Amino acid sequence: MKTDTLNQYGELTGPGEVRFVRLLPGPIERVWTYLTDPEKRATWLAGGPMELRVGGRVELLFRHRNLSPDETPPEKYREAHEAGMTMEGRITAIEPPRLLSYTWEGEGPGDESEVRFELTPKGEQVQLLLTHRKLRRPQGVANVGGGWHLHLAFLAARLEGTTPPAFWARFAELEPEYRQRVEAQLAAK
Repeated sequence: MKTDTLNQYGELTGPGEVRFVRLLPGPIERVWTYLTDPEKRATWLAGGPMELRVGGRVELLFRHRNLSPDETPPEKYREAHEAGMTMEGRITAIEPPRLLSYTWEGEGPGDESEVRFELTPKGEQVQLLLTHRKLRRPQGVANVGGGWHLHLAFLAARLEGTTPPAFWARFAELEPEYRQRVEAQLAAK
């Protein structure tokens, strides 16, 4: 069953927090491996080792050229696209195959945030609830909102065996849309 993840926006659930809900092809153990196995995770987000225990080290190696080899990225993302970039974090909670949470490196000291994946079986499908919280800057919320939106579309495509969207072309549309959503949330305060 193909899901329409490209048009499902994340919800801004509070200051510095964005949440996504996706229904993915199961079973839950299969989705779990796409979150934790470095080779499978590299097909939709980032590779790298992950020590699957509380306090365990997480190394995310982003190589967007592997996700979208035929595209030219925006200049500010060229280095991450071509050479790749590494982020490090620590696992804050883990309950296989239902819960995985880890810290997410920010742009500077004190900018660390947290990503939480919760998986729930729904018949033959799996509901994924992703919450990225503790984002310190509005631009960070917009950036990770657009990024997670697109990376989750890649995850759904990998699980469905379909072709994912063009990464950078879609990101160029999503980033300003999430920026507008964040600005609207701030203006409503």
